[in-house]
Amino acid sequence: MKNIIKSIAGLVCVASFASADAVRAETYPSRPITMVVPFAAGGPTDTLARIVGERMRQALGQTIIVENTTGAAGSIAVGRVARSAPDGYTLSIGHWSTHVVNGAIYPLNYDLLKDLDPVALLPSNPQLIVATNGVPAKDLKELVAWVRRTRARSPPGPRALAARRMSAGFISRSSPIRT
Repeated sequence: MKNIIKSIAGLVCVASFASADAVRAETYPSRPITMVVPFAAGGPTDTLARIVGERMRQALGQTIIVENTTGAAGSIAVGRVARSAPDGYTLSIGHWSTHVVNGAIYPLNYDLLKDLDPVALLPSNPQLIVATNGVPAKDLKELVAWVRRTRARSPPGPRALAARRMSAGFISRSSPIRT
């Protein structure tokens, strides 16, 4: 796991250096970098952001500020990053629902494809399916068959929560440069 995190931090660093404007005299990064997390502190996305942020701090020699901005299924945080200066000092960490699904189902005041560039694919959260002892299924195949047979009697699960946790996270940044 440490090697994966080091590799990710390295990729983020390389992408950050590649996106620095060559015309500028300043060396990137010359000031703290903000990583916006679209969820409350303490969750899996926040934890991943803090781990990656610490590795980036070590590699870049610059402070990484993890900023938790909640609300509107992540759209407030992602919008904040999309509207930030395209200088590589504001990053977003999120997942499929914050960076894809929201754009497909909600009218946003930013364009996910034009205003953000993906930088690194991060690990996804492991998934569990839990049922009471009364469910006769012993594996996923039996569970799907049982749910299809008893659809009218099966209570719905927390779909939004499940969809949010099933997708991989990634970091994106606002940038005018496409690499």
